[in-house]
Amino acid sequence: MGISRKGRNLVGKFYKIPDAVGDWSRETLAREVVGGRNLEVIDFSKLDGKERAKTLAQIAHCCEEWGFFQLVNHGIPEELLEKVKKVASECYKLEREENFKNSMPVKLLNELVEKKSEDKLENLDWEDVFLLSDENENEWPTKIPGFNETMKEYRDELKKLAIKVMEVMDENLGLPKGYIKKAFNGAEEEDNAVFGTKVSHYPPCPHPEKLTGLRAHTDAGGVILLFQDDEVKGLQILKDGEWIDVQPMKNSIVINTGDQIEVLSNGRYKSVWHRVFASTDGNRRSIASFYNPSLKATIEPAQELAEKTDKLAVDPIYPKFVFGDYMSVYTVQKFLPKEPRFKAVNAK
Repeated sequence: MGISRKGRNLVGKFYKIPDAVGDWSRETLAREVVGGRNLEVIDFSKLDGKERAKTLAQIAHCCEEWGFFQLVNHGIPEELLEKVKKVASECYKLEREENFKNSMPVKLLNELVEKKSEDKLENLDWEDVFLLSDENENEWPTKIPGFNETMKEYRDELKKLAIKVMEVMDENLGLPKGYIKKAFNGAEEEDNAVFGTKVSHYPPCPHPEKLTGLRAHTDAGGVILLFQDDEVKGLQILKDGEWIDVQPMKNSIVINTGDQIEVLSNGRYKSVWHRVFASTDGNRRSIASFYNPSLKATIEPAQELAEKTDKLAVDPIYPKFVFGDYMSVYTVQKFLPKEPRFKAVNAK
């Protein structure tokens, strides 16, 4: 059986010939996964003890060289994390799973397999996802007892942790305490920054060679805090031209820096390419919270850092822009290199 009429209409949107000439993602990102290299694991509690200087240096190194690190002893109660895992998994099973079985990725993958095509699905992800924020509370799942209460408490704790992480970045960058938070809040004392939580599941995929769980990208915003599955791996980061697995570690929080941290640090910290691979095994749970600027916030390199690195530059490395304008560009170019995004927003 061939691809349906509806499927043929979607061919241009969702898949390409595997050997397409000029496919930047293959030239830039399709490398072998490397074993033996792992993210640094940082004991966040040591910031309060004799090893504070060493721990600060570890975090600085990770932000500068990796863009990712794992936190343990981060202060989030274990009991709360166990409840989060429970309600998130139950939510997928009872409210999301059946809909995913009828989703576009499943339908298009089935049609490719039936056609015995060698094509791959390039422009969509094998992911079930929904967003939690203060603004959409009336749309949160309702069938799971304790879901709302648990996720509200979790989000409160993660937001506090995000602020602590940003304060560590302030200190390591030589900026005043609260600098990044203030910049993200539009230089105002009010809490205008955006704090959202993306609840994702990556179900078992019968043909993972045909598509990814989540395509390679850098994150648009500020600080991302990921509570990933304890057992099912899938997250990979691009380091020195090679993909590296982020190994599951029970109840750790994976931290990564987004594009706006790169700009504020004037490139000292980098947002890093990462992706999720599809797998035949397990149903990977991934809960990513992000502390992003207000859409009205003006983002630019911190003056202290720009003066140090841009003295000989004719043009600044990073432009000054309104975050909402950047998001308009990012929405269209999320899975493309970030440098053209900076150029595009600079032209606005």
